[in-house]
Amino acid sequence: MNASSTSNDAATARPNNLLLFSVAGVLVFIDQVSKLLANTRLPYGEPVPVMPSFDLLLAYNRGAAFSFLNDAGGWQRWLLSAISVGVSVFLAVWLTRLPAQQRLLRWAVAVILGGALGNLYDRVTYGYVVDFISLYWGDWRFATFNVADMAISLGAALLVLDVILSKDGADKKDSGAAA
Repeated sequence: MNASSTSNDAATARPNNLLLFSVAGVLVFIDQVSKLLANTRLPYGEPVPVMPSFDLLLAYNRGAAFSFLNDAGGWQRWLLSAISVGVSVFLAVWLTRLPAQQRLLRWAVAVILGGALGNLYDRVTYGYVVDFISLYWGDWRFATFNVADMAISLGAALLVLDVILSKDGADKKDSGAAA
């Protein structure tokens, strides 16, 4: 084996962090543009019907998920921002350390990172997160959310899928070894 093929093998095995950090960046961009449009074109607190069970509803969330701590008096902005910074740093470092073979897990982490950074930007800049997507059924209304929240949810679903597929692969290896 020559030095040239060894370096090509190493380059192939090295994960493409630039692509995944770019995905996170694109998600932040889409999230921020959608929030800007919502903030400038939607009346605050008034549902704008889009289709049955789906409205655009501009709302500001000063708390965490499902408006937890929304009325806490302001201190929650900095606590939640610090937690978001810590989680984002953890995700970025984790992403750089994941092996290239763990593609699904790497994509999951990148998507969650993009969502976390989108909401972090709002919280630090405005003191609240801009939400505008509202789903409902009859009188029941789900929590209003945004593109960053969808990214975080999608990333979490991909994490769960990765665990299921990894466990399934491990079970097949274990049963093959026992046979």
